[in-house]
Amino acid sequence: MDKEIPLLHMNAPSGIVTRIEGGHGMRTHLACLGIRVNKRVSKVSSQPFRGPVVVEVDGKQIAMGRGMCRKIFVVVE
Repeated sequence: MDKEIPLLHMNAPSGIVTRIEGGHGMRTHLACLGIRVNKRVSKVSSQPFRGPVVVEVDGKQIAMGRGMCRKIFVVVE
């Protein structure tokens, strides 16, 4: 089985979301953005010096903070 890593540390072009750590509010917010378990996400860019991480889900790009990306775990194929 592939290793599960936080979205923040993903170096590959895309991965599958395996789990989301966080409370009900955070999981609901991410679900509204289209980020759910078993969804494919692509990391578009990661800004240096604590800047946002831009990911792509279902053809739309979303900028999110590094703290949130640490709680989203993916498996790189």
